[in-house]
Amino acid sequence: MVGGGVAGLVAARELALAGLRPLVLEAWRAPGGVVGRHEVDGLRLDAGAESFATRGGVVAALADELGLADRVVAPEPHGAWVRLPHGAGPLPRTGLLGIPADPWASDVRRTIGTLGSLRAALDRVLPPSAGLGAPPAPAEVEGFAREGAPKPSTSPQTLDLGGSGGSGSGSSASAGATLGGLVRARMGRRVLDRLVRPVVAGVHAAEPDDIAVDAVAPGLSAAVRRTGSLAAAVADLRALAPAGSAVAGFRGGLHVLVDALVADLTARGGELRTSTRAVAVERDADGFRVTVESGGSRRVLAADRLVVATPRATELLAGVAPDLAGLHTDPGADVVLATLVLDAPALDSAPRGTGVLVARAVPGVRAKALTHATAKWGWLADAAGPGRHVVRLSYGRSGESEALPPDLGGLTDLALRDAAAVLGVPLAPEQVRASARVSWSQGLPVPSAAHRRTVERVRAAVGGVPGLAVVGAWVSGNGLASVVPDARATARSLTAP
Repeated sequence: MVGGGVAGLVAARELALAGLRPLVLEAWRAPGGVVGRHEVDGLRLDAGAESFATRGGVVAALADELGLADRVVAPEPHGAWVRLPHGAGPLPRTGLLGIPADPWASDVRRTIGTLGSLRAALDRVLPPSAGLGAPPAPAEVEGFAREGAPKPSTSPQTLDLGGSGGSGSGSSASAGATLGGLVRARMGRRVLDRLVRPVVAGVHAAEPDDIAVDAVAPGLSAAVRRTGSLAAAVADLRALAPAGSAVAGFRGGLHVLVDALVADLTARGGELRTSTRAVAVERDADGFRVTVESGGSRRVLAADRLVVATPRATELLAGVAPDLAGLHTDPGADVVLATLVLDAPALDSAPRGTGVLVARAVPGVRAKALTHATAKWGWLADAAGPGRHVVRLSYGRSGESEALPPDLGGLTDLALRDAAAVLGVPLAPEQVRASARVSWSQGLPVPSAAHRRTVERVRAAVGGVPGLAVVGAWVSGNGLASVVPDARATARSLTAP
């Protein structure tokens, strides 16, 4: 197993359950990938992902198998906000990626205005194929009211999206209908720019016009065709989700899942080697020969089955799966997380709920999202105590080129200014108890139609080599709700008779 992130650990555990003795090779000094941890001001915090989507119940089921069922917790019910160039407003409490199930809900109207709700309500009378098939005439879509919302400042997309680019004129869902095209056609620009665009930037570090609908919202296209509207489709998918919040976490942090996976794997005879990097893969009559580097020396390991859980797979496996030559999946945007621990009693009231997603072009703000972690997670608020707060700001958007301060002090100053602006609360440097910086690369591939087509070609090339498989967010899609079932199914396919 090359790669000790969640996908690699889940797949390795599945192989151990089948009676095999998997060896997991992780290049970093600790397993978990983007589900990492660090300690800031005496608090053990998530250094990467801090929640998971509850759809399908797949992560909760894994947690139950690992003895973590009693540690699964829902976020506090404060709701989340969006910061726009003209002010702040709440995100829909009943929605999907910012798409409202009810355009007339009070929280939706507060953010997009009455004109925005009127435009979004047209979704109910448009043909089911609008935004998925042939688009309606422009007068049908945008002629209802020339909304005053500013157009997005981003330039047109750089990826081939199968004919459904920024104009929302995709020829068919199968040809690559984008989330941006679907929302723009059915609900208008205010919903897209004020709700969906900030959510997608925060969650996927991407633009809505760059991502395929079903890659980020499985089943949404089919639900639109079945129910006849986007709002009804969102309500339908939310109704199918487990009761409660659309996301959940673990008491103690999402990283406890990694600890439990490693403990379970080793108890079943598996082995994890950290600080061990795979540098080459060859194949002979007996199976695979993997050259690894650790501590400055190299050695060759033999295996009859090989699973690669890293985006480097197309490079690493080119010698054993020739059809991989020249294939490159989307690398995604580099993401930097700045964590601040603050003495700030003014934040006790959670003035912006559990967090804020930030639209582009907000004056004076570089962050794309802020998580008020002590407002979001009750267990963390208890650990921090009254008046001590943890906020985490995320930087790194698709197409963004301006560099961040290279030093922790400079990033801390920037994050503090952004936090004050986004939360609407004055914050002074002397209130910072501690700060930390974490950088991730290749952690969030843009789930575009072009990326999905490349993934299909990668899977086909790998599938032609007996005993070989690939797993990870780069092939399954972002988020544990996608990664976990794909890793389990892929591992089982290697042990099927």
